[in-house]
Amino acid sequence: MKQYKHIFFDLDHTLWDYDANASEALCELFEHYQFAQQGIASTQLVSTFFEVNEELWDLYNSHKIQRKDIRERRFPFIFKRLGIDKRHMPVNIEQEYIALAPTKPNIFPDALEVLDYLKTKYELHIITNGFDDIQAKKLKYSNLAPYFDVIITSETANSRKPNPDIFNLALERTGGALATSMMIGDNLKADIAGAVAVGMDHVWFNPNKLATNVTVQHQISNLLELKSIL
Repeated sequence: MKQYKHIFFDLDHTLWDYDANASEALCELFEHYQFAQQGIASTQLVSTFFEVNEELWDLYNSHKIQRKDIRERRFPFIFKRLGIDKRHMPVNIEQEYIALAPTKPNIFPDALEVLDYLKTKYELHIITNGFDDIQAKKLKYSNLAPYFDVIITSETANSRKPNPDIFNLALERTGGALATSMMIGDNLKADIAGAVAVGMDHVWFNPNKLATNVTVQHQISNLLELKSIL
């Protein structure tokens, strides 16, 4: 078995359960603002949020929009798509969402067990396309922060996965070497393509067991499977 020293994790959708946490926050806002009176269900708000959010993040990761654009456009787009007059959109709903969602503690099954196991053997780090303040909050409230030595965000690196620059910065900051480093993430276009671009070993976390034509080095559907690789 190859000897590794530095293990780099993605955060959202890999350790921190983005969908569960976003859903909880949105349902709380749905009840608080009594959006049912606008003729929609909480499930509609949640599903439309994910649609719009994914579209905006794809644009962000493609360098077509900036952080402020995500926050300015997200809920107006959601309400427009739901057919709700913008007059009924709370003025501060974006700010309330980004204050609430990162405090939600849901993580993927067995994440802490795996991290406890890995922490005794490797130096663990985060490479994320998220923002400094938001990702720090997620790590704190989910009790993931103590496991990680170095956190590299796209904001810190001024580059985004799959750009090799963010991986190279991570190696520089951690003192890691490609030969003894591994990337673990859920996103084929960002995490896996980025690792391949710099020649880093990688594990694709695929909890929904999606089909792909992309060749990956390792594939897991449960984080516990990392024990058989590391």
